[in-house]
Amino acid sequence: MKANQIILLVIGIVVVVAVGYMFTAIESPEDYIEKIEKERERQFKYIRFNAESPLTEEQKANFKTLTFYQINPEYKVKARLVPIENKKVREVPLTDGSKERYIEHSYAEFELGGKTNSLLLLQSVKEIDMRNFFLAFADETSGRETYGGGRYLNVRQDGKNSITIDFNLAYNPYCAYNPEFACPLPPKENLLTISIEAGEKNYSK
Repeated sequence: MKANQIILLVIGIVVVVAVGYMFTAIESPEDYIEKIEKERERQFKYIRFNAESPLTEEQKANFKTLTFYQINPEYKVKARLVPIENKKVREVPLTDGSKERYIEHSYAEFELGGKTNSLLLLQSVKEIDMRNFFLAFADETSGRETYGGGRYLNVRQDGKNSITIDFNLAYNPYCAYNPEFACPLPPKENLLTISIEAGEKNYSK
């Protein structure tokens, strides 16, 4: 076999392997649901059994389950990152009146609910990994089906100019379970005018 034929054969094999990997790497709906369910089970066990849980011992004794919306892949969105050129440190108010310092990093723009939405991504001044962000938001379900003080997401940049936001992973702050905890409030930029019917619902004592 000639050298150029060998090279073409090797290239062909590499392409086939790459394409095959691309298709097998795509997450199936079943795998996605299983992943979310496992995360919810982990969250329940942490709240129920961990020493750092916000629940009192009395609450733990009566704690049976967390309540979530049905898993809906439509609430997993790919957002465009819009950097903030002049990044500033913002003092974010907490529920007890104190404040925490976060860097205003960028905006995540995405399509959902028939409109373009934008959320401010904050980064703790103590964050070591510059691809990790804290996202606190409220929406039209807040104060009704979900906690009135908003919900949280921990998100990670997964593209040069993009980030995945999976609202199925939205969780309650500790103060939703125990008002003695102080929790960051969503910034005004993150008060969505659509209903996010995904993630954790309000905690029922």
